[in-house]
Amino acid sequence: MTSKETIPADTESPVGASLLAKAFSQPPSSLNDAPLSPAGSRPHLSLGPTLDFSEVSLTLGRTTILDKVTFEVRPGSVHALVGPNGGGKSSLIKTLLGQMPHQGRLSLQWPGEPGIIGYVPQALEFDRGLPMTVDDFMAAMCQRRPAFLGLSKHYAAAIGEALERVGMQDKRKRRMGALSGGERQRVLLAQGLIPAPQLLVLDEPMSALDEAGIQVFERLLGDWRAAGITVLWIEHDLEAVGRLADHVTGLNRRVLFDASPKLALTPDRLLTLFSTHPRSAA
Repeated sequence: MTSKETIPADTESPVGASLLAKAFSQPPSSLNDAPLSPAGSRPHLSLGPTLDFSEVSLTLGRTTILDKVTFEVRPGSVHALVGPNGGGKSSLIKTLLGQMPHQGRLSLQWPGEPGIIGYVPQALEFDRGLPMTVDDFMAAMCQRRPAFLGLSKHYAAAIGEALERVGMQDKRKRRMGALSGGERQRVLLAQGLIPAPQLLVLDEPMSALDEAGIQVFERLLGDWRAAGITVLWIEHDLEAVGRLADHVTGLNRRVLFDASPKLALTPDRLLTLFSTHPRSAA
């Protein structure tokens, strides 16, 4: 049995955000619930949803941000979204999360009951003088209990494991403002793991990572693929996309190509994609 949810067009109702908020109303689940395979990855237990963007358009004032964007994200795949700055990638993500009105149809087709959406933003803006530790941040993001009361017993194990997976377990008591940009990005990756999502939306997660952090991210990406999680991944590093993505959509206000990395990331298509004014759809 499948479940289908459609993000309504021409509305500012935060449908996607409501789905994301389910994280705070469901019981905590350990990241160790599924046994590891000999290779260290998790078995393909259940698929994430299919994402269907059908003629999704967005206009702000007289400016067209998205122009009849149509493509599909297959369940359990790592789907990269590439394109120039200002090409509409982040705006498309905001329509998915219910943060911006749109025209057209945007639907999520779940293999069973609607699941959890995880979101990892590109950067974290905050007052670096705040006395907020890594544990405080994780508590604020992952539990209902106020962060100043400390970690909830229900979430402490999952938070500890998530920080361990991103290599931040030994810096839990450090202030967020004292971390490097790459370390803060790792913490953002950790909060995206709790509760375990079936759909994960990543907005340039590699932008601030150092080499060790990139290795952590690539390992996580392999784990998500093995677990059947659907990943929609905005990325500027085309070399990484070519190695790690299952499918690539090129977006510059409209879809210019939608294919496997080998077929998508050709010189001609990339030239068209990063031109100021797209010449033609591929």
